[in-house]
Amino acid sequence: MTALDDLAPVPFHDADAPQRARMLSRLADTELAVALVAEPQGDQVELRIFPLETGSVALACDTEDRLAGFFGGPVAYAAMPGRVLAGLLKSENAGLLVNPGLPSEMLLDAAMLDWLTGALSAAPQATDARLRLTAPAPAVIEALAQPLAERLGDMRGLIAGAALAGTGDGHVVLVAGADPAHQPAIAKALAEALAFLPEQPGGVDVSFTDAALPPQVLRFDLSQPEAPAAPPRPKGPPILR
Repeated sequence: MTALDDLAPVPFHDADAPQRARMLSRLADTELAVALVAEPQGDQVELRIFPLETGSVALACDTEDRLAGFFGGPVAYAAMPGRVLAGLLKSENAGLLVNPGLPSEMLLDAAMLDWLTGALSAAPQATDARLRLTAPAPAVIEALAQPLAERLGDMRGLIAGAALAGTGDGHVVLVAGADPAHQPAIAKALAEALAFLPEQPGGVDVSFTDAALPPQVLRFDLSQPEAPAAPPRPKGPPILR
């Protein structure tokens, strides 16, 4: 099972809109092995395009073994993040078939890839953390808490903590303990994640603060998971005297 499979308890095309958006968000950051016509020549690649009734598509898998398994043997391929591949296919006006025959199979037409590249161009809206912070709305928690927790979990080691709060007119994701040099990239990653989620009344901004937060905000646990305890060592044979 891969990260994409874990997000596909039901097939992509049978999932509801929020679940499909979460899979597309993960796809953007997943390194894909995409089939080529021939081995890459320097930094030049020619994608292998397959004609389907719904339009032309490239074919990619989230591991090279899966790609080779689909073709029944070795195949020329290039490895690149889904966001890069989506940009290449947009210029080709082609779609993308991902992980055919597997739990996370996705058939994305050119229009869907165009939407994906648009979502990936989302720019963060910074806000002032000195706003009067309130408890987040229950509907916003239901829509955003789980996918935000997954995205923030990818940032362990880069941030010390995070929370979701209301601001009266909208909501804000508050990030603590981030190196100023990393803040633009963190804000961009969160803005992308929010672009894949249902739009919330008043919008959701991003802010960085190390100030104490009121107790009513929703905090995300970013502590490192504890390593499982080592099993007890078996006793050795009895000592003969």
